[in-house]
Amino acid sequence: MSAMPTFRPATLADLALLQRWDEAPHVVESDPNDDWGWAQELARSPDWREQWIAELDGVPFGFLQLIDPLREDSHYWGEDVAPDLRALDIWIGEADFLGRGLGTAMMRWAIDRCFSDPAVTAILLDPLASNLRARRFYERLGFRAVGPRRFGLDDCMVYRLERPDWRSAGAGR
Repeated sequence: MSAMPTFRPATLADLALLQRWDEAPHVVESDPNDDWGWAQELARSPDWREQWIAELDGVPFGFLQLIDPLREDSHYWGEDVAPDLRALDIWIGEADFLGRGLGTAMMRWAIDRCFSDPAVTAILLDPLASNLRARRFYERLGFRAVGPRRFGLDDCMVYRLERPDWRSAGAGR
């Protein structure tokens, strides 16, 4: 990868793009049962969530969402989730951008952003249990599997990256 991605907040102007990405076969394969409700979600900006568009040389190619799982209003992570955590959602929407190291760059940026808040103790992820490629990717970044969990219709494997593990890995490098 020659250039590094840049990030900008997702807005209503990204609605058609995100809806198209949401239907891309490689995205559906990793997130088959979620309805993101893009029109409604892009129109609001709760203080517990950040939504980002990743671009390379001005071309949008990916999406990141960072949330406080305790404060988010759907209670996706449950009612008893610990404080001072973040949870991430990530995908590369443009298939031509897969396999170029951009997912790693996106994750490093997101991890650094989450841990820039000194109160954040760990980051959660929930790939499908069957998505071995994604699971290996997260493990290479230092995330550790903490166990299976069913979210709606999806059997997932919950992963967690603790702040000390991130620090000992050279702050994500």
